[in-house]
Amino acid sequence: MSISNALGSALSGLSASARAASVVSSNVANANTDGYGVRRLAVTSMTYGTYGGVRVVGITRDSDPVLTGQRRDAGAAQGHADTRAGYLARIETLIGTPDTPGSLSGHFDDFEARLVSAASRPDSQSRLEGVLQSAQRLAGRLNGLSDGIQSIRLEADRQIGTQVETLNRSLAAIHDLNISIRSAVSRGEDALGLQDQQQALIDTISDLVPIRERRNDAGMVTLYTGDGVSLLDGRPAQFGFTPAAAITPDMTYADGDLSGLTVNGRPVTLDGSYGALQGGRLAALFEVRDSITTKAQAQLDGVAMDLAARMDDPALDPTLGPGDPGLFTDAGARASALNETGLAARLRVNAATDPAQGGAVWRLRDGIGAGAEGDAGNPALLQGRLQILQADRPTASAVFSGTSRSMSELSADFLSLTATDRHFAEADLSHASGQYATLREAELRGGVDTDSEMQRLLEIETSYAANARVVSTVEEMLDQLMRI
Repeated sequence: MSISNALGSALSGLSASARAASVVSSNVANANTDGYGVRRLAVTSMTYGTYGGVRVVGITRDSDPVLTGQRRDAGAAQGHADTRAGYLARIETLIGTPDTPGSLSGHFDDFEARLVSAASRPDSQSRLEGVLQSAQRLAGRLNGLSDGIQSIRLEADRQIGTQVETLNRSLAAIHDLNISIRSAVSRGEDALGLQDQQQALIDTISDLVPIRERRNDAGMVTLYTGDGVSLLDGRPAQFGFTPAAAITPDMTYADGDLSGLTVNGRPVTLDGSYGALQGGRLAALFEVRDSITTKAQAQLDGVAMDLAARMDDPALDPTLGPGDPGLFTDAGARASALNETGLAARLRVNAATDPAQGGAVWRLRDGIGAGAEGDAGNPALLQGRLQILQADRPTASAVFSGTSRSMSELSADFLSLTATDRHFAEADLSHASGQYATLREAELRGGVDTDSEMQRLLEIETSYAANARVVSTVEEMLDQLMRI
């Protein structure tokens, strides 16, 4: 090997070592950066005639697309379960446990206690007023629960709108990065930083909708949902959704009262598990709006229907005429199973018993339809109201099973059904979170290992020193030759 060849080889080694040190420095600096792919310097031997050395081919980005895809699917499942569990917990809290102040079961207990107190002194004006006030608080609690459930529906609907905006922005940004990456690759420039940004955006989307990713030789990605709906293929898909200004119990997606999702102007199938959206936070929000909350509302309306039906029983109050409402009314009318949807929001105490509305509290004792005050010492009707609340009888609403139960047992069943759904949702969340954590840990193990990078830096230092020694030796040899 000639002196010039040796010098050229050593200089190429110094250049490659410098590039390698720069790559290691970038890896260490981004050890905790989400979406960062470990850089590796790609080199090859260089031979040109009698000349040799090392040539830097470029910088590659390490990744495991299979593992990343599995982690994203697990993240979507975790987001789906987390959304469902969170909203179910809120509904359960809204209903309240028996030991919670202001709970639904607590209001039923208070109503029964007020009836017991009034039945022991049916002549007491204050005790009759206590029954009236307790009944009004109970009706008000049912009203409030209904409003709370609809507020949760409205919140979920607005969250859908927000997530759709995020989805559209992210797809547009990934599309723009596709163009930038293609341009950089065509010019022979480093596009790895752009790919990091792109992967972070894809992670954002995968939390909302499970996706599949394909990347071509130019570095451009194509995105699809799990069942093949195109999200980004040349152009980004445009998702459409119109949030509602307000939501009432009777409003449903099936009836066209609430917006569904469109892709490029075409409706996305929302049947079953939401078809193309199966899994992910977006599908879970639709489930909350159209399934979880409507189920809770229907059960709440069933509780209100059973309460009103017990008080409408003509065997309880002979003063009621055909079709007359009892103590609890549907906005003044007799409650009917044909108009049960939203009943909890419309439940009112009969105005005939309320002095503030021109009624009289003695009608709680003498009958809703009584024209005149009867025997002040007669507790029969008050005792009858208590007994019918405590009686085991088939539920008046078809929402619940036909099992005979008391009013307080029905209220407890309502809470229990919600708690059971929440329990299963949290079990799903625990499983999904565990799976995600395992896959995320595996993915991180393939990321930047600072110990390994520092070891690599020592190797680079050794290589640099060796090549520098060659340059120094060649310089000494040339000096010797010049002195001859």
